[in-house]
Amino acid sequence: MKARPNWDTYFMLQAEIAKLRSNCLSRQVGCVIVKDHRQIATGYNGTPSGIKNCFEGGCPRCLDKQNNKIKPGENLERCFCTHAEANAIMQCALFRTGSTKGSTLYSTFAPCLECSKMAISVGISKIVILDSYPEDGIEILQQTSIEISKLEKQEVLSWISNLNFIT
Repeated sequence: MKARPNWDTYFMLQAEIAKLRSNCLSRQVGCVIVKDHRQIATGYNGTPSGIKNCFEGGCPRCLDKQNNKIKPGENLERCFCTHAEANAIMQCALFRTGSTKGSTLYSTFAPCLECSKMAISVGISKIVILDSYPEDGIEILQQTSIEISKLEKQEVLSWISNLNFIT
């Protein structure tokens, strides 16, 4: 039987693909929300629809960070970018893809405090991450019944070599 990725790896690969759409200058993050082994939403970080992309000057904070005027983690309240997890959660509401209660959120980074609160509020029951995030919301998530797991990055990324792209 041909080897294939387990569900967590499969959906994390989808989150890796989603992050390719990110327009943030600081960090590219992708997210998918899954229910019953079916992807119901994707998200990536960047400026909201209708706002100039971050890499086109749409976010003054990201420009200041890129120009070394501020340090990482400073002035987060000035950032125009929406996080990947928030985008995915909002997509569920916007396109009425069904309830997120009991769903799994896959993110290439641990969700921040705000995105963690959103995940709790919409009934997400499991969060799978690939990387840590310095300002994450793990502390609040651990106070809930949400299952949190971190995948081994190399295990996930090793599947990329198995992809056969059309040339």
